[in-house]
Amino acid sequence: MAPMSAPVPRLAADPIAEAHRQWVAHGWESAADGMAAITSLMRAHQIFLARVETVLRPFDVSFARYEVLMLLHFSKRGALPMRTIGSRLQVHQTSVTNAVDRLEAAHLVQRLPHPTDRRATLVELTRSGRALAEKATAALNAEVFTDTGLSPRAVNDVVKTLSQLRRSAGDF
Repeated sequence: MAPMSAPVPRLAADPIAEAHRQWVAHGWESAADGMAAITSLMRAHQIFLARVETVLRPFDVSFARYEVLMLLHFSKRGALPMRTIGSRLQVHQTSVTNAVDRLEAAHLVQRLPHPTDRRATLVELTRSGRALAEKATAALNAEVFTDTGLSPRAVNDVVKTLSQLRRSAGDF
């Protein structure tokens, strides 16, 4: 895994607010709020992903691989078909294959033939994978998920707002 770059120093002013001001000044007022919202979401994504990846680094898993581990952890049998993993995580099958390859090499999952569909492959969580998933989740809960930097009400508002966006985009 590549080392994380040094933290970016605090800026004296909000660059997204300045971009918004520039959008308005250049006659793009009708798009300024949308640009600011999308740019803010993308920056928030960078911030949270960096926090999550920092916590996961000692476990030698990326967030994408952690998501696979947790999906398997929550499944009834600790195993799912590859295509189901891709569908539930809403990622391309190539991404699933890459994540599973890495997890399998680390002995955190294993591939098994599907018992009723010869065309499908099951991915099963190993004991080591379950243990790592539980430890990584405890660390994420303690260091990221319980302290987002937002009030509980703001967190709830963000989830509601983004659920609305995801629904309108056809996510569910």
